Amino acid sequence: QVQLVESGGGLVQAGGSLRLSCTATGTISTHYPMGWYRQAPGKQRELVASKSRSSTNYAESVKGRFTISRDDAKNTVYLQMNSLIPEDTAVYYCRYGAISWGQGTQVTVLE
Repeated sequence: QVQLVESGGGLVQAGGSLRLSCTATGTISTHYPMGWYRQAPGKQRELVASKSRSSTNYAESVKGRFTISRDDAKNTVYLQMNSLIPEDTAVYYCRYGAISWGQGTQVTVLE
């Protein structure tokens, strides 16, 4: 069973940057996507970015500001978040494939 451990969330001023990391334990495949979702209070969980061997996807709201990268040798996916805005405030969850979720890490962007 794949377990996901996230780190890197925190509190930042608008315009600032954060980098999230998510490391998977167990055997994973590069064919399956690893990615990030987020859930703000009172809203549904939404895709932020995902990356597999063949494709990379971003939510429209983060294009040009966020960058997802993946180090398969370390079973780790990163999310570099720049030019953060208060609307990015949410709990960010790592996901592998269709069944594994991380525990979530809080990102709070202050005005």
